[in-house]
Parts: sequence; C-alpha cells; structure tokens
Amino acid sequence: MRASDETELLACIPSLRRYARGLTGDPHRADDLVQDTLERAWRRFGLWQRRGELRAWLFGIMHNQFVDRLRARHSRPEADAGSDPPDAEVRATQADRLEVRDLDRLLARLPPDLRAVLLLVGVEELSYREAAAVMGVPIGTVMSRLSRARERLAALMQ
Repeated sequence: MRASDETELLACIPSLRRYARGLTGDPHRADDLVQDTLERAWRRFGLWQRRGELRAWLFGIMHNQFVDRLRARHSRPEADAGSDPPDAEVRATQADRLEVRDLDRLLARLPPDLRAVLLLVGVEELSYREAAAVMGVPIGTVMSRLSRARERLAALMQ
C-alpha cells in the first residue's frame, strides 16, 4: 500500500462513521462496524482494482458486513432475546440537535435496505451507480428503494 493510498483510506473514516451510525443506530456498534470494515479493507487492499472510488469500495465492504450481521442475528434470535433497539444517543437540548435526534429515530424505523440507500445517496452523496455497486443491486432497484424510503420517511414524519 502506498502512502497516498493510506491517506485516502484515512480520509474516508468520517464518511464510514456516519454511514455506520446511520445503519446501526448505536455509536458502539457503529465503531465496531467501522473497525471491522477498515481491518478487512487493509487485509484485502490488493483486491481493490483502483477502477472506482475507494470510498465506494469501503462502503461496499461495510454494507456487506452489516447485512451479514443482520442475517446472523436473525438466524440466532436467542442472542437478541429481550434486547430492544438502542435509543438514539442523548443530545443537547438545542432545537437543531433535537431534530437530528428525531431524524435518527425515524431512520432507525426504516427497513435496513431502505435506510442504507437513503444514507448512501442522501447523506454520503453517492451516485445511483455507486450506491448500486455498494449494495450489489441494479440501479433501478436503488431508485425504487430510494423512492420508497423517502415516502416512508415522509409518512413517519407526519
């Protein structure tokens, strides 16, 4: 790995943390997901073909790890027995902080596939093509999921 590659990888960490926090809704799980993503990327850096954006490749790794964890959790329901989804992190009482907290809670109520596409396109500003590559789905699926996510989020906000 070249020094410029390391610098580019480090520059992606804030975006990865945002995406992980949006996916998990829990700061501790998000940190674990980011760490696992970076470890996997570091071990497999030679597999990155430098054909696309590094950030999109990292989001793809993170997305796949998140989905794998969801599947594992659903296959072992006894591991989560009695545990409720984590509440959004406690924030300051200023109005903008309250709005962000409310949005976090609403995002957590969306199904993971809709939440992921909304975060990738709306927050991380990936193109439909990049989001499709990250999620491993066709562009039309990204557009459909994004539309459904926006509709559900608007309904939840009512």
